[in-house]
Amino acid sequence: MNKYELAVVLNVKLEDEERAAAIEKVTGYITRFGGTVTNVDEWGKKRLAYEIQKMKEGFYYFIKFDGDSTTPNELEAHVRIMEPVIRYLCVRQEA
Repeated sequence: MNKYELAVVLNVKLEDEERAAAIEKVTGYITRFGGTVTNVDEWGKKRLAYEIQKMKEGFYYFIKFDGDSTTPNELEAHVRIMEPVIRYLCVRQEA
């Protein structure tokens, strides 16, 4: 099992329940594709480095998980098409 970290930026216009549902969906994808979520870190509303889809702010989440080498590819394929997700990045953490 490898250790990964997924950074997700959500639309700033979402309500609290919608953000929670989106993060729940992402963690559900991780477990569905054989991963184990170890930590979900919510950074809250932050200013974006540059404007994306005419938005200047977004809600930042960092999700740490363990999984095999196919988990990030499967996860990214589903996160990519989620409506509330502005940006995402999944990286493997060094041991």
